[in-house]
Amino acid sequence: MSRQYWISPVPPIHVADSTAYTGTAALGDISPAPAIVIPANTLEIGSRLEFNVFGRYTSAATPGTATVGIYIAPTATAIGSAAVVAVISAVTLPASQTNRTFRIEGNASVRAHGTAGSIIGCIEVTNLSGTSPNGDTQLGPFTAPTAVTIDTTQALSVRVGATPSVTTQSWTTHYFGVRLVN
Repeated sequence: MSRQYWISPVPPIHVADSTAYTGTAALGDISPAPAIVIPANTLEIGSRLEFNVFGRYTSAATPGTATVGIYIAPTATAIGSAAVVAVISAVTLPASQTNRTFRIEGNASVRAHGTAGSIIGCIEVTNLSGTSPNGDTQLGPFTAPTAVTIDTTQALSVRVGATPSVTTQSWTTHYFGVRLVN
């Protein structure tokens, strides 16, 4: 017997920006509130998640580096303890940028479900570095993607995070959407 599969946005649908994050050398959650939560037992083998993010960052004359990525964890878990779905390598930002737009698009696929489930993902991040008006593109991970363990029997929060190397950077997300292809 065949099943019907759907593509559905995972609520909430955000209508406000995230709180600006200016931490240094620590992973910060730059997702808009409230969190995007996938209900327990929703993900099955072959389920896919599609990510779309856009926001802005500001850098100083000495800009430092940054990494950004997509993370997943049970809802009460801090982002620093979350599983890394996909993250880019550290990128040196261009100097003296004010409200420069960035965008993240990516996909992840559930490889196993249950308490020892797994997910593997990849993201494309644009306009973080480079001096042209359109910047450039980074893929994450830079090396081959690796499946990470998740517990699909729990409600899971999907988040976007940034790790700036200097406190003079500021990160704000305008939109973070997750679609479940199930």
